[in-house]
Amino acid sequence: MSRYGVLILPASNRVYAGASVELTRAELEIFGDAVLGGRIGEVGTADVGGARYVTFAAEGGLSERDAALLGNLSSAYALFEFVGDLLRPVPLSRLDRFDDDLLTIQKYSGKTNEQFTKLLLNVTLLASAWAGDLLTRRFRVLDPLCGRGTTVNQAMMYGFDAAGVDRDSKDFEAYQAFLTTWLKRKRIKHRVLESGPVRRERKVVGRRLRLELAASKEAHKAGDLQSVDVVNADTTRVGEFFRPETVDVLVADAPYGVQHGSRTAETGLARDPLALLTAAAPGWARLLRPGGALGISWNTNVARREAAAERLAAAGLTVLDDGPWCALSHRVDQAIVRDVLVARKPA
Repeated sequence: MSRYGVLILPASNRVYAGASVELTRAELEIFGDAVLGGRIGEVGTADVGGARYVTFAAEGGLSERDAALLGNLSSAYALFEFVGDLLRPVPLSRLDRFDDDLLTIQKYSGKTNEQFTKLLLNVTLLASAWAGDLLTRRFRVLDPLCGRGTTVNQAMMYGFDAAGVDRDSKDFEAYQAFLTTWLKRKRIKHRVLESGPVRRERKVVGRRLRLELAASKEAHKAGDLQSVDVVNADTTRVGEFFRPETVDVLVADAPYGVQHGSRTAETGLARDPLALLTAAAPGWARLLRPGGALGISWNTNVARREAAAERLAAAGLTVLDDGPWCALSHRVDQAIVRDVLVARKPA
């Protein structure tokens, strides 16, 4: 039985840095069960040389594929194997296709922590029927509450097709300006397919930015193109812009109901994210392919976990509510305790 330690990535957010060890333990267990054949055991923590590590045992050691999978842990800075009193570095390869400023350059109030965004996307991917294809499949990811595109950008970073919906026109405009400028500045091959208002029956029903891009010149020549599709519209109307059963995973960080609320076409502004789930979750579920997964985070101070799970179950989804899936709750600030629910659409 080989023993390993994950060195945690430093976080600029002090509160999240404090929670990242326990979150990494849960994420590691989910990775182990979903794609490493249950060979991960004895997950714990250890201080080595004044640094905190998340430790684990792996039956038969880690293969090159195992290390490639674990390289995508949201808070992994480095991975080592314990050899007596020494640490032997384990090379990590990641899915990342672009420079990390795609994720870090945007700074604005209310932005979701990039490490948490990656964790939320990871556990949702691992809940899907295609978890074993994480290193090879081009997933289609949709964030139905995308704001200024943190999740969209993380999906792009992984080489996936990314889509998003948000009703805030200022957020849509800010993301459109950021992404198009970033692509040009990085000299990334891309083509804008659609940019502007969407009209139906002579009425404007939303705005859309749709483009395709290639991670490199070689990828462009080979026709290896990713798509990005972001819509400015209410999330309850998501079915008007995306066809049913065309999304592999759907990931959302719900408004926390503290400084801002959730908005739906039916109820307007609501401080309770349960109103948003009641109105929007059935439409979200229809977009998922059978075997697809939905992951959502929200503030448990304004909505109980059991109540949120009931809304997802009512939409026809199977909530994963045991073991490490229940160990992702953490404090964000005095008024916010964030939790994560992941659910799968029956195949």
